[in-house]
Amino acid sequence: MFLGVDYYPEHWPIEMMDEDFKRIKEMGANIIRIGEFAWHLMEKEEGKFDFSFFDKVIEKAKQLDMKIMFGTPTATFPAWLAKKHPSILSENEDGTVRVFGGRRQYCFNSATYRQYAGTISSKLVEHYHKEETIIAWQIDNEFGHEGSDMCHCSQCHERFQEFLSQKYKNIDALNKTYGTIFWGQTYNDFQEIPVPKKTITQHNPSLLLDWARFRSFSLNSFAKEMTNIVRAHKGSHQQVTTNVSGGFLSKWFDHEDNVEDMDFVSYDNYPVWGGLEKPVHPAETAMNLDFNRGLKNQHFWIVEEIMGMQGHNVIGYLPRPGEAKMWSYQAFAHGCTNMLYFRWRGMNKGAEQFCYGIIDHDNSTGRKYLEVQQVFSEIRSHEKMVQSSIQPKVAILYNYDNIWSWRFQPQNKDFDFKEELLRLYKPFYTYNVQIDVIPVTRDLSSYDIVLVPCLQMIEKDLAIRFEIFAKKGGTLIFSFRTGIKDKSNNIHFPLTLPGYVKELAGIEIHDSESLYKPVMIKSMKEDLIPKDGHANIWRDLVVPTTAEVLYRYVDEMFEQTAAITRNLYGQGSVYYVGCGADEAILNSLAGDILKNKGIWHLSTEQGLEVYRRSDEGKNYYFVMNHTCEVKQLNGTVIKPFESKIINEI
Repeated sequence: MFLGVDYYPEHWPIEMMDEDFKRIKEMGANIIRIGEFAWHLMEKEEGKFDFSFFDKVIEKAKQLDMKIMFGTPTATFPAWLAKKHPSILSENEDGTVRVFGGRRQYCFNSATYRQYAGTISSKLVEHYHKEETIIAWQIDNEFGHEGSDMCHCSQCHERFQEFLSQKYKNIDALNKTYGTIFWGQTYNDFQEIPVPKKTITQHNPSLLLDWARFRSFSLNSFAKEMTNIVRAHKGSHQQVTTNVSGGFLSKWFDHEDNVEDMDFVSYDNYPVWGGLEKPVHPAETAMNLDFNRGLKNQHFWIVEEIMGMQGHNVIGYLPRPGEAKMWSYQAFAHGCTNMLYFRWRGMNKGAEQFCYGIIDHDNSTGRKYLEVQQVFSEIRSHEKMVQSSIQPKVAILYNYDNIWSWRFQPQNKDFDFKEELLRLYKPFYTYNVQIDVIPVTRDLSSYDIVLVPCLQMIEKDLAIRFEIFAKKGGTLIFSFRTGIKDKSNNIHFPLTLPGYVKELAGIEIHDSESLYKPVMIKSMKEDLIPKDGHANIWRDLVVPTTAEVLYRYVDEMFEQTAAITRNLYGQGSVYYVGCGADEAILNSLAGDILKNKGIWHLSTEQGLEVYRRSDEGKNYYFVMNHTCEVKQLNGTVIKPFESKIINEI
């Protein structure tokens, strides 16, 4: 098990290194992560490579039997490169160039940047390919973070036109797919196609979706090129990863494709950051962890785990005593097997001087140091269990094309796909159930329950997969606007909604409404609790064909239309939640479904999470109190922000 810190010795006088290493080792660490922003230190002048500083760092680490994850430094290029080749700089939508001074300002479609990035990566990895202390290479840093996945420069424009030409082969095929006859947008040649910068009203939805796919292709082709370079030069004992940043559902690239060539997934776990007065809901943190485990369907590393308060210009919430430890336990529960904290010491200069670490600017060993030391000491005794497999019976699906389609046409000013995914995820999280967060392309046969939030893009082949799943006894839960569009981001014609899953759900939808204030819904079955509730964001006015009605709208104009239905299909069941139903209703439905499917679940007080893991027939329970209040678990007191592992509940 690797437990450690992100350490940047180049930020400090070299004479501090010995004392730093001593304290890091005494804390219980056995690994450090270094180098991802140090390009200039390695190549102060073009072609003059100098790794002597890191030679010294590695020698110190070796003396203490400390392993190293080394980052290729391509996220922050040197000033001389920007001066010599300004074309490497990316552009905002308004045409302004992202000048040197921040980070990740490069354009993924710059052949010049790819050449320089490939050279520094190959020189660095070749220099250390025999170094046994270095066990992993991190490619770049937080791909796509802070808007760096988007660029509108002339290089991107040209490559976008080439991308479309390769996809559609001839311009008539593109015109037909896009429906460019509308608003007279018809093209005679691929070179007439614009980069979708701001215009009056909006661009063609099919064009916008292809633009999003192109952005994903641009970033991921760069990542794959850099990965291949590292693989060609690394030692056989060294693995390859990249650190996934948060906010992945709002990014312009497909994360599964991004990590496809990596040996394992790494994640930067920040339940709170600058500007937030409190952490995000613990279900969102859990979902983020499950998402990263689902990228390669395997356990993952966390290479930046929060300990201190964070912020660049605006500082966020200070993790309470024990709270960061609790987040660490939550991560281990959900599939993290190796963890590094960000960062060893907060920097006193530069843009991240308000990103606090384990050691603060007074350089003293305090509460946070002892908290990390405790995590390292305790979790090592559970290493085998932490590495045991996680095999959920519940999965929630996403598709990046679908997410991007919603971003371009949200249909309601308050629509947020992440929130709608969480709307279906939270009820099962509330019952402490293991959940996989996976792409819609994955095999579903190992699951009993599949949640499908707002999947408006469904083609016939996917519908057939859903039918097979339900016929064999699976339970499907669709939410509103399911199946309205095809893969080109066009509405299905002439299918009755919800398109190819209409018979599967046993319903028809002829009218829908975007909601800007909540509407009431009421139960139609005696055993349904609660008896009434509310819905927001959207309502499909559902007409059952073979489905039974669970909830109807309380609306004299639409009282004969359903809000939530259930249809028996083969040996399975298909629920259609045609509105943004409230938490109480969805919690009740989740509880009934879990009970009927015989899936282990546990009701706990709000804010208390219990995650069951099994190893060699024995159960273990991660217990995490996400609140500042005392909680009870079967008569046992769980203190505020307490976290522990127990053998029985």
